Amino acid sequence: MEDKKLFGTATVGAKGQVVIPAEAREALDIKPGDKLYVIGSHHKKVVGFIKEDQLAELVSKFVNMGETFSEFLEKHK
Repeated sequence: MEDKKLFGTATVGAKGQVVIPAEAREALDIKPGDKLYVIGSHHKKVVGFIKEDQLAELVSKFVNMGETFSEFLEKHK
C-alpha cells in the first residue's frame, strides 16, 4: 500500500473538466500535454485515469502473454 495515496479532491466543472491536484501531477509525473485515458466502472461508480504510455505498455504485455499462450498451445497439441 506504500505506493497508493489519496491526493485530495477534484471538482468537476460545468464543462466536465477536472483539475488534477498538483501533488498528484508531480508524484505521477503528469505533464501538460500528456494524454490520459479515462477508465471506470458505472456499476461500482469508480473512475480513474491512466497515462497513454502506461496503457500502451499494458496492452503490449497482454498481447505478448497471448502470443506466449498461443505458442504454448501450439507446442502441446
